[in-house]
Amino acid sequence: MARTRDPLRPFRGVVTDVDGTLTDADRRLDPRAVAAVRRLEAQGTPVTIATGNVLPIALALQRFLGTSGPIVAENGGLVCWPQGGSATVERRASRRVALRAFRAVRAAGIPARRLFTDRWRESEVALEPTVPVTAVRRAVRGIPVIVESTGYALHLLERGVGKLPSLVHALGRTGLAPRDCVILGDGDNDVAMLRAAGFGVSFPTASARARAAATLVTRQDYAAGFEEGLKASGLLR
Repeated sequence: MARTRDPLRPFRGVVTDVDGTLTDADRRLDPRAVAAVRRLEAQGTPVTIATGNVLPIALALQRFLGTSGPIVAENGGLVCWPQGGSATVERRASRRVALRAFRAVRAAGIPARRLFTDRWRESEVALEPTVPVTAVRRAVRGIPVIVESTGYALHLLERGVGKLPSLVHALGRTGLAPRDCVILGDGDNDVAMLRAAGFGVSFPTASARARAAATLVTRQDYAAGFEEGLKASGLLR
């Protein structure tokens, strides 16, 4: 069920997750989402990428999509401000804490495997989603980490860090706050952002927590829902 949008609030930015939001069910970038992002940028609405993925992938997407907002990568462990052909990057979490947690998981006899892309992570550890998140959480008790499940991976990240605090930090340089933005996401790691959004959008296949946190749960999924949510917000016609 949608909460009522405030017609007097002019949304000035868009923040979007990537997997399951700009992509289809097979994680392929959807041309409809690309077209919507480019329309937003063409009308002067900056788009910010907030993803659990590694920075090299997020930065490539930023350049290929043509987004002008900052990047929140590794679930908030890294923040990046692209500047033409270069970028300023800030690490906001210690990978040593995440690696300590991973060792505890393995020591507990849990057959967790790190993602292929984990070799490029700088602030967290991401595991294949083949082990129960509850077991992982039990194994890391006493270690200052959070365990986030996105449906695509289990992320071990230093406690106190996440997409929302890093988004607030990243947007601060641009004069925006989450309440000024339409925010779209589908995972548990998007919940805090969706709650803080001026207009939060989630999808039928999203996690139950993401759906409950959103202003609007679209009728359509993936990129079709992405476009539907932007139209409902008033940012796209």
